[in-house]
Amino acid sequence: MENKKVRLAGIAYESLVNGPGLRRVFFAQGCGHNCKGCFNPSTHDFNGGELRDIDDLVNDIKVNPMIKGVTFSGGDPFYQAEAFLYMADKIKSLNLNIWCYTGYKIEYILDNGLGKSAISLLRNIDVLVDGKFMEDKKDDKLKFRGSSNQRIIDVKKTIKLNNIVLL
Repeated sequence: MENKKVRLAGIAYESLVNGPGLRRVFFAQGCGHNCKGCFNPSTHDFNGGELRDIDDLVNDIKVNPMIKGVTFSGGDPFYQAEAFLYMADKIKSLNLNIWCYTGYKIEYILDNGLGKSAISLLRNIDVLVDGKFMEDKKDDKLKFRGSSNQRIIDVKKTIKLNNIVLL
């Protein structure tokens, strides 16, 4: 599958706040959760942002040996599960870990609520921060999440044990 495209709102080329270590962050364009007080409301429009070639994005990661991982944020990457799955497969071949933020709960994804591409994407993610942002549960002291209802999940252990494993 060559020349695969993904619709992005933006890229943080070197981030220290979207997971551990120096990370490349891809902000998906498109989100239907409409969380009150969302940090990135400009990412909600499914027709906004720009289409980017995934192979070019991954090749750009290769040239920075300081990058220790990649984060998918948004918007919500699960609205473009097939494109982010393709990207995750390529990133995994670079031996980088992948974090992903979604407004969906992991249980919903695993119960096939979003389809097979979403489950495959989930299986390529190392850490999932799940759940909608809730303004009334916002806490600036939380690490790697915006509200206390959101969970930081070890995806591999969760799938292996069939039980939610938090980090």
